[in-house]
Amino acid sequence: MYRFFTAALIALLTPLTPVNAGDRSRIGYGRLITNDFIGDGKDRWRTGSVASSRVWGPEWTGQLPSGFGELIELRLGAEIIAPENLTGFDRTDRRYASTLSIGAHTHCLAGKAEVAAGVDLVFVGPQTGLSQFQNTLHDALDVPAPASGLLRNQIANSIRPTVVMEMGRSFDVSNQTHIRPFVEARAGLETLVRIGFDLTFGALGRGELMSRDPVSGQRYRTIAQDWTGYSAVLGADVTYVGSSEFFPENRGPGATEVRKRVRLGLHWQGENNTAVFYGMTWLGEEFDGQAGGQVIGSARLNFWF
Repeated sequence: MYRFFTAALIALLTPLTPVNAGDRSRIGYGRLITNDFIGDGKDRWRTGSVASSRVWGPEWTGQLPSGFGELIELRLGAEIIAPENLTGFDRTDRRYASTLSIGAHTHCLAGKAEVAAGVDLVFVGPQTGLSQFQNTLHDALDVPAPASGLLRNQIANSIRPTVVMEMGRSFDVSNQTHIRPFVEARAGLETLVRIGFDLTFGALGRGELMSRDPVSGQRYRTIAQDWTGYSAVLGADVTYVGSSEFFPENRGPGATEVRKRVRLGLHWQGENNTAVFYGMTWLGEEFDGQAGGQVIGSARLNFWF
């Protein structure tokens, strides 16, 4: 698996070497912050994450290139997962986990289908330093920090190469509405297949490059177009889970075989690319015995002075 990851990463980054980089520059940047505090206000389960992307390629024409590797996205991520109660260890709840990831992805057209594929190197466990960060932050906010017993039983250190591929196609429902069904597959940290759709009202996504946040499923812009006004998004997907490193065998509850997500969001863009996005996502149960789902919020602010 490590050899495959290395070979795939080299293949994806080859277009960025000096020999081939003459007609390429950084053409996009995107990020999305997701937290349950700006969702249902509870500090539990999929409690917080950050997704960030930087894109290199030839001049953007409003359409994906047809060549694999012409456009490269460097994707960075961080996530904290916590049980429902931070003050003590509960064997029936999911275990505390933290991850940091770095990956290389490419976007291209395959016929009329939009393809995003790449590999991520995911660092798991105390080595990420995120548990210490959460402790410091919670102390500063005077809210309960993760208990020592909880941290002793967190998901252990590991490095998990993860292969990701998504394929979708956009269809116009009307002049201002389009729907994009998609299928996504992952193998590594979690091995799963996901089927869903995104429905967009307005200009968001038209002639723009979008990346998908793995936690919420919200798509965030990495290459924007110059338009003003409002756009709304609605989406849902169903996930079939083969395995998950977040739920080790014989240690706590097992992962559910099927997960569900429903999301909506509102995007506003003003002059000079000043923009605000806020979305909410309902996440269904992810482990056996979970007491219902949860609602997480996602946000991005762009201000130019």
